[in-house]
Amino acid sequence: MRIEKEGEDVSAPPRHLVFAYYVTGHGFGHATRVVEVARHLILAGHDVHLVSAAPDFVYTSEIQSPRLHIRKVLLDCGAVQADALTVDRLASLEKYHETAVVPRESILKTEVEWLNSIKADLVVSDVVPVACRAAADAGIPCVCVTNFSWDFIYAEYVMAAGHHHRSIVWQIAEDYSHAEFLIRLPGYCPMPAFRDVIDVPLVVRRLHKSRKEVRKELEVDDDVKLLILNFGGQPSGWKLREEFLPPGWKCLVCGASEKDELPPRFIKLAKDAYTPDLMAASDCMLGKIGYGTTSEALAYKLPFVFVRRDYFNEEPFLRNLLEHYQCGVEMIRRDLLTGHWKPYIDRAMSLKPCYDGGTNGGEVY
Repeated sequence: MRIEKEGEDVSAPPRHLVFAYYVTGHGFGHATRVVEVARHLILAGHDVHLVSAAPDFVYTSEIQSPRLHIRKVLLDCGAVQADALTVDRLASLEKYHETAVVPRESILKTEVEWLNSIKADLVVSDVVPVACRAAADAGIPCVCVTNFSWDFIYAEYVMAAGHHHRSIVWQIAEDYSHAEFLIRLPGYCPMPAFRDVIDVPLVVRRLHKSRKEVRKELEVDDDVKLLILNFGGQPSGWKLREEFLPPGWKCLVCGASEKDELPPRFIKLAKDAYTPDLMAASDCMLGKIGYGTTSEALAYKLPFVFVRRDYFNEEPFLRNLLEHYQCGVEMIRRDLLTGHWKPYIDRAMSLKPCYDGGTNGGEVY
């Protein structure tokens, strides 16, 4: 907006806004991209109220501001995983029913009251369905920011778990239809529930430290090859062995429990370790495909050996993105568990990752 004053154009000061930002309860990947968007909103002078079940450190490690407000509430559950690679389809639907369907009326009443109490100007959802309906009931505009929606994910689960769960998918799609538009991230799946779409670049967290600084802190020499193992926890009953690694390699392990004893050449990372810095200091990543791992591997041109996760149908679209930019190699699960890693790591190291798109989706938003 511009104001004319005595023959001059003067920019009007931007309006201060209050954002209510809902974050899905599935994993940390949504929270880590939300923090980047929230950081830019706060830098622009706005207040952001995050509604999330993720640990506070995910947000406060990146944003130290009185304009950041965190409210610990779980309003959906995502996909229930039996372990790092296995999604339980029936349990996912039952958990969603228990979390979001049974208490739906109470949730809507509480959220409408809360949105009015903070005087929210805009509701943003990544990608909590009921938040869109609560916004509509409160008379507040809502947008969604995502690369997938839960109606698409759960539709496949209904096929396997029984048609008596179909109403969940219909209700989620109807909730999403209340959003004004979708801010769509790369690697997206079909999302027909949304009326309008705006495409933005990848949302990627910034680096805090250089590759050299990270390696020095880890006491890893420059001539050592570094693999980062990033599964968000290990497959159940799985034991790492030193012989899994090729000669001349060390491995950073994300999500290892405190009681896990790691073999030589494996380095246990702290639970609050800042993954982007560690990825940028590594030579290859071994993990499962999710938005966070995919976007950051592309941004930092890190070869990514991935193991397919059954029944999470966001994955093929992110995989296409990885393979289009020569950044991904699939490892079969048996070879992951038996330690037959070397051929895949060798193949990944021959790739020339070439992602040349934007990585400033948080700022563009």
